[in-house]
Amino acid sequence: MPSTTVAHAPAKSANTKTPYSETPESEQDFDWVDLAIIDLSLFDTPGGREKLAFQLYDAIKNIGFIYVINFGLKQEEVDEQYEIAQALFELPEEEKLKYLADLDKGEYIGYKPFGLREVKPGVPENTEVYNIPKFGPEYQRPHPNVLKEHWAKIEKFSRHIHDQIVTKLFKLFAIVLELPEDYFINFHKYEETDSSYLRYMKYHARTKEQNEALENIWLKGHSDFGSLTLLFRQPIVALQVRTPAGEWKYVKPYPESITVNVADTLQFLSNGFLKSSIHRVVAPPPDQAHLDRLGVLYFVRPGDDVKLVGADSPVLEREGLIASAESQKALTAKEWISKRIVANISKKEIEVEKEDLNKVGDGLTPVYT
Repeated sequence: MPSTTVAHAPAKSANTKTPYSETPESEQDFDWVDLAIIDLSLFDTPGGREKLAFQLYDAIKNIGFIYVINFGLKQEEVDEQYEIAQALFELPEEEKLKYLADLDKGEYIGYKPFGLREVKPGVPENTEVYNIPKFGPEYQRPHPNVLKEHWAKIEKFSRHIHDQIVTKLFKLFAIVLELPEDYFINFHKYEETDSSYLRYMKYHARTKEQNEALENIWLKGHSDFGSLTLLFRQPIVALQVRTPAGEWKYVKPYPESITVNVADTLQFLSNGFLKSSIHRVVAPPPDQAHLDRLGVLYFVRPGDDVKLVGADSPVLEREGLIASAESQKALTAKEWISKRIVANISKKEIEVEKEDLNKVGDGLTPVYT
């Protein structure tokens, strides 16, 4: 494992009085992308689902990124997850390595160290990650005490994401495609075995020289493996999405929101209608460059045995996107995700930006996410 030294700000204590969400905002001007804001408080109101589905139509077809607000969690509950993440990453490296994920076998649960690979010669990747699977007997494994002490709160947080956020979004996507509301939910049942997980993630700050060597790009353009990715708001500006016009625009840390993007398997299940967005991470602006970028995310994936075949939808028929006979031989979700993980961690350097994708196929270039 490469030995690396990275300059970064001293880690804050988990007992800090200032939540991570209140990290000073950048004063720089940015070219923000214009994204739909989905207010889930409307979901159960008369006509609310139809209104939200109407808002979603163009967003998920063309760019695959949205903001979600009023999702049923208090800001204090989100802040608490950031505090847990900070405490986790403050542990000694030898302690964290006890929970190392078996990356070589396509397993992603547990710890991934900082500096595992090089982005360019002499410049290590700067992400440190800990993934927590769904909750149930089949997912049990050892975890650090700093997590076990908060296990009930982590489980409540994780289950709320699935039950009260993801489930509602899948119902809205089904309405958009004129399918039964439970269509996508049936591929993502909590009681079914899959590789969904809650992620704590830390981008270690880089030196000016390292950023210059990378042309200020920390993670090149990529799509995510699963169905949805949820990023809870964090204030350091670094995420960009590629627009349909091919431009890179910044994703704003919208107040009290979750940034949600469509990922590969949901694109496959809609035969290309739901757009698996290409996005990247760039170096933060100068007034935030000294800060580590902490993240709390949730990755949603289908059941392991789900065949990645496009839906028989009236909307897809009108759009000319009905699944071909060839696609009926598609990979399962587990096969697809394992192929991408194993291919990515076996590479010495992170892949360059790739083109958007529409179908499952071995020819797609995998990238680390």
